[in-house]
Parts: sequence; structure tokens; C-alpha cells
Amino acid sequence: MQGFVFYLFYPLIYLISKSPFWILYRISDFCFFIIYSLVGYRKKVVIENLTNSFPQKSEKEIKKLTKEFYVYLCDLLLETVKTVTWTEKDVMKRVKMHNVEMLNELHAKGKSLVLVMGHLGNWEWAGPCFSLNCKHQLFVVYQPLSNPYFEKMFSGSRTKFNTKIIPRKNTLRSMVENRKTINATALIADQAPNPIKAALWINFLNQDTPVFNGPEKIASKFDTAVVYMNVKRTKRGYYEVIPTLITETPKEEEDTNITFTFNRLLEQDIIAQPATWLWSHRRWKHKRPV
Repeated sequence: MQGFVFYLFYPLIYLISKSPFWILYRISDFCFFIIYSLVGYRKKVVIENLTNSFPQKSEKEIKKLTKEFYVYLCDLLLETVKTVTWTEKDVMKRVKMHNVEMLNELHAKGKSLVLVMGHLGNWEWAGPCFSLNCKHQLFVVYQPLSNPYFEKMFSGSRTKFNTKIIPRKNTLRSMVENRKTINATALIADQAPNPIKAALWINFLNQDTPVFNGPEKIASKFDTAVVYMNVKRTKRGYYEVIPTLITETPKEEEDTNITFTFNRLLEQDIIAQPATWLWSHRRWKHKRPV
């Protein structure tokens, strides 16, 4: 059945992926009409998350921001499909890497990196941009798809430009195996921790929020520099990847400082471009234990 589903949809996926960008975004506009106006995919969750995160905004402003988010969500989905067939020229034209000199200086020092980022901007496009501009071998931690056919297709697109991928459950094993190389391990670290009892709790976007401190523990264990990656949309279909060094010496940092610094930076960038964060995720479904 999984193979049937894949081969049923693959011709459409390939056709969309091969489309020029201007057609891609017309398709995205149509998807917005379906997802927002007809289906209303997780609209209640999105409105609740936005309302609680921006209590100073009026109902009219929340409604406008909700629409902007769904427009962006559809763009993100279609841009992900585009990665199946896009080229190095597409990456270099549409995604600009900042602070390459800083990253290459860390490479010259022999410092591996833990890259921390959120579901902000097009994180799928950030990987190829990093690999094509920086000297570190990039490993991206990800959650494999349940359908092995789609998994193979999107794994191929993610590794096209010498990026390597690590299933989430194999993160530590992979870092141990590659500890003698100079590399960068990318972690999306704004999801709710699992198990929740291991969470740190902070005020994030005006809400009591459990946060994941795995990247801090990993960086300290392997003595890697920690770099926050902001993926900023400059206009439709164009992004900038902006790295910020959190620390070169994680073992010298006070406990939880790296985690708190990452979340503060991420919060600032979400506030600056709120429509490009993943508001449809049930980020605040957990409550702090009494």
C-alpha cells in the first residue's frame, strides 16, 4: 500500500518540483485556498498559539497574522517539494549564507559545531546552503518518514550537496563515530521535550514553556562550539542564513545558559518574522508539573 501511494503521487511531486518558481508559488496560492479557506487545517491551534504569544495584538491583527502564516506554510511545503530536483545554482541564488568567515575560523581551530535552530523560515533550505558555503561536514538530525518510499526520495534531496543525515535516535552514536572529524551537527531544538519530566521551563513568547536542553548536553559532552542559526526570509522564495556564535567553550558555561541563550535568540527572531514560525504545532500542550 505504501508503494502504491508513493507511485500514485510521485509523478505529481516530480512535475511540481520541476516547475519554475513562479508556477510553484501559484500552486502554493491554490493550496492556501484549500488549506485555509476550505479545510481550516489546525486553524484553532494556530489562532490560540498566536493569541497567547501576542496578547497585545488585536483580534484583527491575529486574523491577519493567521492568514500570513498559512500563506507561508504552503510556500514552505512547496519549497520542500522543490528540493527533489533543484540545483546548486538554485541554492546559491535563493539562499545567502552570512558569517562564513566566523564558521571557517572555527574550522581552522579544529572546532566541531552543534548548530541549533528552530522551525523558523525554511530549515530544509538551510542545510544545502551551509554545505555549499562552509568547510564543516554537515550532519542533520531528522525524524525519518514512516513511508520508506517517500523517505528514500527526500533523503536523496537532503543529501544532494554532501549533507549527511542522522536519524534522531542515532544522534549520539553518530557523534561518537565522527568525533575525530571536524563537523557540524544540526538540531532543530524548539519542539516540546520528550519525556516532559526532563524539561527546563522558561517564559517563551509570553507563556510557560518546556524546552529541550539536549543540544547543551551534547555540546558539553563533545566540547563543540554552539552556533544558533536564524533562517530569515527576505522575500518570497529567498532566504538568508545568519549564524550567531553562542559559545566556543560549552564546558565553561553555567548550567542551562546555552539553552536559555538559544531560546532568547529564537524568540527575538520569531517576533521579528512571526508568520514564518510553525504555529500549527501544539507547542504548549504540556503544563508545568505542580
